[in-house]
Amino acid sequence: MSNYKNIKFGTKAIHAGVQPDPTTGAIMTPIYQTSTYVQEAPGVNKGFGYARGKNPTREALQDALAALENGKHCVAFSSGVAATDAVLKLLSPGDEVITGDDLYGGTYRLFTKIYEKFGIKFHFIDLTDASNLHNYINENTRLIWAETPTNPTMQIIDISACAKIAKEKGIVMVADNTFASPYLQNPLDLGADIVMHSVTKYLGGHSDVVMGALITNSAELHEKLYFVLNSSGANPGPMDSFLVLRGIKTLHLRMERHCYNGRIIAEFLKNHPKIEKVYWPGFPEHPNHEIAKKQMRDFGGMISIVLKDKSIENTFKVASSFEIFSLAESLGGVESLINHPATMTHASIPKEEREKAGVVDNLLRLSVGVEDVEDLIADLEQALA
Repeated sequence: MSNYKNIKFGTKAIHAGVQPDPTTGAIMTPIYQTSTYVQEAPGVNKGFGYARGKNPTREALQDALAALENGKHCVAFSSGVAATDAVLKLLSPGDEVITGDDLYGGTYRLFTKIYEKFGIKFHFIDLTDASNLHNYINENTRLIWAETPTNPTMQIIDISACAKIAKEKGIVMVADNTFASPYLQNPLDLGADIVMHSVTKYLGGHSDVVMGALITNSAELHEKLYFVLNSSGANPGPMDSFLVLRGIKTLHLRMERHCYNGRIIAEFLKNHPKIEKVYWPGFPEHPNHEIAKKQMRDFGGMISIVLKDKSIENTFKVASSFEIFSLAESLGGVESLINHPATMTHASIPKEEREKAGVVDNLLRLSVGVEDVEDLIADLEQALA
């Protein structure tokens, strides 16, 4: 199947990019565990020369991921941060980047600790109002980096509005679509130039792979990003590619359950006496809820809560009291996780900057899994008690 435009998401998730193995008829893509490929003559090969550049298992995965995002090209990387790093390698000293003020800690760390010292300037602004971009765009602006929903306060950024401004100014716009997944949101359809995924999360879906990906419709951007991959070597292995190919076959089924469980749990937490605030884009009063409704198909399984008791001791006690939710970094797996961003995923962001964005010490982030929701609610009840 080569044309995925006219088929629905679930069919695409199962069939896109995957062909039966021509030598055996195996329905699953083989794991091509090889570092090199035999050539018929110098420079004459079957499209594969050395596995850092290309691997057939990875190629199948890239085709599948591109199809899920309605894109033409995909480059997979060894992690989400490696994918982010590849985009920044398109820049030069003196270039400027505009991004949000609520951002995954690893992205913030890469921007500030690695790329600032190479002369790239970053503006961390309130992107929930796209018109704020006009206050920061200048002749040096080369990139707009938008994460939506954001990690961990679930800010919703209007992708279409940001992309429109980016196009008018000739600026590349990247959307980090990790929290939504392609099942809920397709930024390329909304005007973004590149979609970034931490494939580790919902796409892999089983907490057994670390990987990243960039998807685009631009042949020029694809060529540049592939050049970075091949030159810098942050390529994923064939076994990881196979595991993600397997993972995405159930993406639509898992996301339906993540969303179902997320909705019930968000409503439960909203009325809990020990919780001051719940961040979940499905609430009508959530900032930019109407935009979320417009650009997403549902509201996902990511929820953050602020406890009424502000003490770090109480927050640690609650975080360590769960029996079904596991206290761990990451998200998007079938199992439910609880995370303390201030000391875990966002520890690299200075306290003052963190708190300005709402990442306070008494905030906990939930990645709601696909277990039975009654058991998850019982676990939340006993941990909060």
